[in-house]
Amino acid sequence: MKHLPLLLLTILLSCQSATKDDFQINILLDQSIVQEAQDGRLLLLLSNDSTAEPRFQINDNPTTQQVFGMDADDWQPGVPLEFDLSSFGYPIKDIRDLPAGEYSVQVLFNRYETFNLSTGQTVKLPPEMGEGQQWNRKPGNFYSEPRKITISPDAQESIEITLDQTIEPIAPPEDTKYIKHVKMQSDLLTEFWGRPVELGANVLLPEGFDEHPEARYPLMIFHGHFPYDFGGFRTSPPDPDLEPDYSARFDVKGYNKIVQQEAYDFYQQWISEDFPRFIIIEIQHANPYYDDSYAVNSANLGPYGDAITYELIPFIEEQFRGIGEGWSRFLYGGSTGGWEALAAQVFYPDEYNGCFAACPDPIDFRAYCLVNLYEDKNAYYYESNLKQALRPGHRDYLGDVSSTVQDMNHKELALATKSRSGQQFDIWEAVYSPMGEDGYPQRIWDKETGEINPEVAQYWKENYDLRHIMESNWETLGPKLEGKIHIYCGDMDNYYLNNAVYLTEDFLENTANPN
Repeated sequence: MKHLPLLLLTILLSCQSATKDDFQINILLDQSIVQEAQDGRLLLLLSNDSTAEPRFQINDNPTTQQVFGMDADDWQPGVPLEFDLSSFGYPIKDIRDLPAGEYSVQVLFNRYETFNLSTGQTVKLPPEMGEGQQWNRKPGNFYSEPRKITISPDAQESIEITLDQTIEPIAPPEDTKYIKHVKMQSDLLTEFWGRPVELGANVLLPEGFDEHPEARYPLMIFHGHFPYDFGGFRTSPPDPDLEPDYSARFDVKGYNKIVQQEAYDFYQQWISEDFPRFIIIEIQHANPYYDDSYAVNSANLGPYGDAITYELIPFIEEQFRGIGEGWSRFLYGGSTGGWEALAAQVFYPDEYNGCFAACPDPIDFRAYCLVNLYEDKNAYYYESNLKQALRPGHRDYLGDVSSTVQDMNHKELALATKSRSGQQFDIWEAVYSPMGEDGYPQRIWDKETGEINPEVAQYWKENYDLRHIMESNWETLGPKLEGKIHIYCGDMDNYYLNNAVYLTEDFLENTANPN
């Protein structure tokens, strides 16, 4: 990794009042230690919750803390930078509206690099640094230690905050008897991005792999978010000294012990005599927009679908004695991975022999969560002449709504402009949208107001609406997909993903196969 210079950032907070016009933040890069101009996103984080650093407390839940974001392009050392008071914030939009009180304040600078794309455009994006595109954990990003400040109408205080901490590189995982880690440079993606781009995978080898050098194996391909190491596989029993934790998501105490036991049970099955022998891979395809590429060709991300199917998978099969034929490969995954498994099967029907898609991301954009991209005019509000009712974005198993579609998108807008937040709605936009003249994805809707762009929605429909693509091409696709598509989803998905599954089920059962 290239040595990164230390970055000093001084923030002067004149806290005369959180609501007065003379509230200001002045920023300075120390010229003695920063030799080159900096590009990136400056994040000012405030929290009244002492359980964790503010950088780890920005989320979609009601417990989220505060972030304000500002782009810094060609930021010259020694030149003061005044924080723009109109910078968008989440969950409070305007910095002047912060309630009086004591806060833990922290500053993080999410650094961007310049990419000269094969399309001729030049863009500034956060590089993937082995962490799966997580801004608050990205190696090379600079941050300050949290400290307490008081904001009140009577405060007369200037506070200096120095960015003197650098997030360290992540050590790669180690190979074991069963788990191997591979990387390869993709010619297709390197050409698109204008710099070397690697694809990787965590590979689980079958029992007896070394003892039977003549054997060749089928390939199971798991799609999902960035996997640091192969998950769910453990060669030792659960740790007897492990303190049971509590999973709020599943309302279960001791969930960590359950996970370890399941991983060990899988290992016991894996090595048993009657268990089928095959290879499993988890693909690593993080990129400047997200922790994975959605495994398809994209105007903004490049030809990830071709790179995975025609470069990475043959590379792995050659190295680990895979059979190397379409009939010997199948795909599986959930949520993001569910969409990817189905998309890869639909776009490359001859290269894969089945997909198991669990609770996939929206596979019919008439139910893009709770938004109908083709009929609705606004993504944030239900249509009404008098009442503005916000669309829910996330619910728990009881149906309680913790965030709206607007909440989730406003969080992303505070974290970054131009679809660069590394969050869910921005990556859908980066994958599905045409490229704008500036080299960044065209917006599916106005990020602040929610007004939908029907021209972009039509592009999404023709290129990435999986139900529409299957239905439009069923005469040729149908015979190739027969028996290969398996979709399953709960009837109360957290993100309302079941709605698109219902629409796709209706097509597959009643239109594509009316008998």
